[in-house]
Parts: sequence; C-alpha cells; structure tokens
Amino acid sequence: MNDIHSSTGAVISRRTLLKAAGAAGVAALAQPQIIRAQGDQPVKLGVDNPLTGTYAITGRNELHGMELAVEEINAKGGILGRPATLIVEDSTSGDAGVAVQKARKLIDKDKVDFLVGNVNSGLTMAMSAVAYEKGVFMMDPGGHADPITGTECHWNVYQVDPSTTLLVNAIAPSLVKRFGKKFYFLVPDYAFGHGLLSAYKANLQKLGASNLGADLIPLGTTEYSPYLIKAQAANPDVIVILQNGEDQTNVLKQAVQFGLDKRFHIAGANIELETLEALPPTARIGNWVIEWYWNQPGVPFVKEFTEAITKKTGRVPTARTWFGHTAIHACALAANTAKSLDAVKMARALNGFTLPPEVALQPHPATFRADQHLLIGTLWAGHAQTQGDAGPDDLFKIDEVIESKTIAPSVEETGCKMTWPT
Repeated sequence: MNDIHSSTGAVISRRTLLKAAGAAGVAALAQPQIIRAQGDQPVKLGVDNPLTGTYAITGRNELHGMELAVEEINAKGGILGRPATLIVEDSTSGDAGVAVQKARKLIDKDKVDFLVGNVNSGLTMAMSAVAYEKGVFMMDPGGHADPITGTECHWNVYQVDPSTTLLVNAIAPSLVKRFGKKFYFLVPDYAFGHGLLSAYKANLQKLGASNLGADLIPLGTTEYSPYLIKAQAANPDVIVILQNGEDQTNVLKQAVQFGLDKRFHIAGANIELETLEALPPTARIGNWVIEWYWNQPGVPFVKEFTEAITKKTGRVPTARTWFGHTAIHACALAANTAKSLDAVKMARALNGFTLPPEVALQPHPATFRADQHLLIGTLWAGHAQTQGDAGPDDLFKIDEVIESKTIAPSVEETGCKMTWPT
C-alpha cells in the first residue's frame, strides 16, 4: 500500500484518497486531507491503529477492509452525500501514550468526524477515554477487552469485535467436556489477556475445573521456553495460549518444537487467520474460536466480499479484514440513519441497530446491543487444520456455529451503566 507521510507523522492511505478524489472528480493530492465534491468537504474517518510492531499485520488487514468499505460507500453516494475518506495514524502496537497522542491529533488538528481503533485493547480503552472527553463518535474494530463496552462503556463508543467474555464462553465448556479439567495459561500481560484469563477462571469455577497456573507474559516476547517448561511441569490436560498477533505465532511454533502438542491439548480463545498463515503446517494445531471466517457456503454476500478483498490484496479476507470493513460501514450507517454528523444523534441511531446482511456477512443477525454497544452476532468454534477442502487458505475447521446472544452475559452483568448527554 502506498501511504503519504505528513510532516506530523500522519500516514494517509493514498489508495483511499485516490478513490475519494475520483468519486469527487478531483485528481490533486497536494493537500490529501482536503477533497471537494460539489463544494462539500469529505467526511473524515480518523483511524488510529497499529501499522508497526506485534499487531502490524492484523492492523494492516483491518485497514484493507476499511479501504474497501470507503470505496463501496463512495460508490453509493458517500456519507450524507459527501465523499468518505480515511486519515490514518500508526498507533504502534503497544504504546498507549502514542495512541492517545494520535487520537488527539486526529480530533483536534484533522477535525475527523469519527475515531476508529484499535487492535490492542489497552490502546482502545485509552482512545475511548479521549473520544468521550471530546464527545467524538468512536468505533472499536478490534480491541476485545470487556470494559470497553462493560464497566467503562460510553454513549459514543461502539465495539465491533466480540468481548473477551464472549470469546471464552464460546469455547471453554467444550474444552472441559472433551479434554479434561486441569488447565494452565500463557497470558499476554495487558487488558486483552487479563480479560480472557478472568473469563476462563469464571468458566472453570462454574464447570468444576482447575487452574493450575497462569504466567503473565510481556507483549512482544519472542522466547517462550521458560513459560512452556513451567506449563509442562504443571502437567495440565490443556495448555491455554492466549497470545495474539506475532506473539501467537511464536509461542505455537515453540510449543510444537517442544513436542507439547504430543503430550497435552493446545487451545486458546481466538485465533487469527494471519497466525495460521504464518505458521508451518505442523504448528497449525489446537482448538480455538474464530471471530469471522471467509468460508461460509450459502451465507449471503460473503462470496462477493471474499472476491473483492482477494482482488484487492491477493489473499482471502480474515476476521480483521471483516472488522475494518464492518467498522467503517457502521460509521456510515450511523450518520446516514441519523441524517447528521452530530455524535449524539449518530450514537442514538446505532443504539440497538441491526446491521444489513451485506455488512454483517454472517448467518445470525448482528446487532449493536442497546445501551451497551457491543455487536452481538455469530462466533465460530473449531480447530486449526493444515488445509481444508476449500483451498490453501482454508486453515480453520468450523465445528460449531454459535449465536452470540446465547452465550452473552446480560447488560447488567457486563457492568455497563451508560449515561447519555442531556
């Protein structure tokens, strides 16, 4: 992807700008944030997401989905009749201070109409505090932590990806039933990992299973042997790997090198197609939840979306691509439904809103739950595979399609007490 780097460090998608400019009949890119269509300024979507570090690949795949969404939105008349454009900042993968700085820059200097991000839950939570302070509508495409739409929920913040509790509720009962009651955890030491571990502990207590130990491991760790040795010594039935991004790839490679997959069952919460693609075939192991999958025969519009992303990137879409695509479409739906770019009006328009099938791209209805703003739709539990029947990118075997509302805690249980502006 060709990006424009501004003197302030902004990274702006040239492809997105060209598309928006083409829709507006403008070719000049001397001032990339300013694109006029029939005298109108563009609607600006400020993206504060990782393009470097542990989550760079997942962040870039979210961006590919966002770019496609902008192309589709502009082809159908834009947002309130104005062209949509992305202004993209690299949040880094783990520095909350940088993410906050970029969020303030997007809001205060670039005057974005929407704030979008982040892959990293901790960064999402920091950004949401800024968005709430500024009264800006925010869409979280890929940060999972429960508090985002739970104890720290805000009227102006929406969450596309499933919460950590949803991810764990989708798989923990089957792991206990199938593989045993003794668990050991490798946990990324930040909000995402903490949330997953907490949800697992609640499930184990309810199911009469045991937590033999949990190691909190820094983000970006490359050497996992000390933790794998401890996990092996605990002699669990299941070693639960809760890492994500490049960390997930590294720990799975090393678990196989240690031969742990021959002695213990390997499982986790969510797995990324990005991880499975990066792994050698022998390390595509374990039971997981996948948050969206491209191989859904018979589900409307999935084939068309898969073809569009494949044409754009050369690879099938991942859950991250879907997150980005859905997040931008949801922003446009909020404005077009409200017939306004006023943050309160847009937030109210999306409160309890069910996404149309061409955006949801899943078998069950996908709805932003009223007065919590977490998207409740479908999850897929299954296992990694070397290659499935659908081709070289078919690296996940779906064992169960789960309607998320059947495993979701109530709004009261999430701790969300939403207060709207008067």
